[in-house]
Amino acid sequence: MKIAFVGKGGSGKTTLSSLFVRHLAATGAPVVAIDADINQHLGAALGLDDAEAAGLPAMGEHLPLIKDHLRGTNPRIASAEKMIKTTPPGEGSRLLRVREDNPVYDACARPVELDGGTVRLMVTGPFTDADLGVACYHSKTGAVELCLNHLVDGRDEYVVVDMTAGSDSFASGMFTRFDITFLVAEPTRKGVSVYRQYKEYARDFGVTLKVVGNKVRGQDDLDFLRDQVGDDLLVTVGHSDWVRAMEKGRPPRFELLEEANGRALRALHTAADATYERRDWARYTRQMVHFHLKNAASWGNERTGEDLAAQVDPGFVLGEEVAAPA
Repeated sequence: MKIAFVGKGGSGKTTLSSLFVRHLAATGAPVVAIDADINQHLGAALGLDDAEAAGLPAMGEHLPLIKDHLRGTNPRIASAEKMIKTTPPGEGSRLLRVREDNPVYDACARPVELDGGTVRLMVTGPFTDADLGVACYHSKTGAVELCLNHLVDGRDEYVVVDMTAGSDSFASGMFTRFDITFLVAEPTRKGVSVYRQYKEYARDFGVTLKVVGNKVRGQDDLDFLRDQVGDDLLVTVGHSDWVRAMEKGRPPRFELLEEANGRALRALHTAADATYERRDWARYTRQMVHFHLKNAASWGNERTGEDLAAQVDPGFVLGEEVAAPA
């Protein structure tokens, strides 16, 4: 299951992403965690110290390797250099699977030991002033989008992505790559503003969106969120001494997380699993192609010197039954 955590800056989405990753790991499920936020904090939230977090390999720095591996023997792609972040897979492409070993994981993923198990952690890499002031930083997350386009995950397998804050993920088609999106919102007007943006943008693409109320202190906060987001409110999370200790670098064993917050994580898990039966790989593939053609026309064709619409394999549908190339 592919799961995104989104929300405004400071909403607590990275903290909740990390708690959900810990919860999944504690169940024994295979998990790939990806930090695609402009602020790279997921590693620290999973217990890495500053040196360990800084030493994580950046996906953006391994983009040529990622492209070369995913291209495989796809005859519609002239070379890895002609791939862009939205290039869809086709016959002959190599796909990524959660449980396997492959060159992309070897280069970009690192195991993180948690007290409930081990997860694979991947990060876009740090964003520099040059990325923010001169170049579009969405190029950094292009490696994530390309991997998600080629990812085949099954029941009880999880890819959890901590997305960039606000509505910036709508600058590409990455917001459609998930089975469910958890939007973390505080009980304030600013806290629910991103929800309204996401709800509006996602409406035409069948995005499953659920709200996680964070920093909820009482009935008034709960009533406010219910009034603002209605039935999209799935669970709420309140103060956590466990989280406070984790933020100080001294997390207790995960089994000591407050029961109320443990119930909230189990509710997220249940909601994510429920989307499996509603999966529509044909729609997923159509959306992938839609955004690829849009990006090709707006900038990709000019940048690569080719008509990237020719990369689309009209007979290919991504799905769990697609066999890996020989």
